[in-house]
Amino acid sequence: MMEPPKVDRKRIAALVKERIAVVPYDPEWPARYEGIEARLKKLLPKNLVQRIAHIGSTAVPGLSAKPIIDVQVEVNDMDEVLERVVPRMEEEGYEFIWRPSIGENEPYYAWFIMRDAKGERTEHIHILSPDHQTVERIIFRDLLRRHPEEAAAYERLKNDLAKKFARDRAAYTQGKTEFIQAILRKGRDGTLR
Repeated sequence: MMEPPKVDRKRIAALVKERIAVVPYDPEWPARYEGIEARLKKLLPKNLVQRIAHIGSTAVPGLSAKPIIDVQVEVNDMDEVLERVVPRMEEEGYEFIWRPSIGENEPYYAWFIMRDAKGERTEHIHILSPDHQTVERIIFRDLLRRHPEEAAAYERLKNDLAKKFARDRAAYTQGKTEFIQAILRKGRDGTLR
């Protein structure tokens, strides 16, 4: 097992302070995702990838979102990601951040950010080992897709949080946690299917 990179806490702190903008749904988001997925399938070793999925609010038709396409790539070997994938992604213009997935602890994962000519984020590629959280992100997305009333409530919450925490992405994300957990509980107990 190779030595993982150091977590650049200063860089993560700077990223957390970048402006949050929630915009109306863009019908081009699914096509943008398809283009990213096709590019990743060419770029990533085939034996490494278990699943590529469009996650986050841009994956829910009609839902306002930060205009950043979130892609979850589940892999079977994080050492291979660090050895072979990071250099390829950086060559493609992605910024690489090694970061903890929850709070300040393991598991760590490879996060890649793509920006446009103005420096605005356009893509987040999350490359990680599959676990219950990778499954829950997809379940949450699917529950919102099937339940527009829940998606509308989530949209209202996100808009409120974006106004309140315009330059605090950690607080914005934390503010969504209770809602997300409630939707997942409803999915587990059969209230939402």
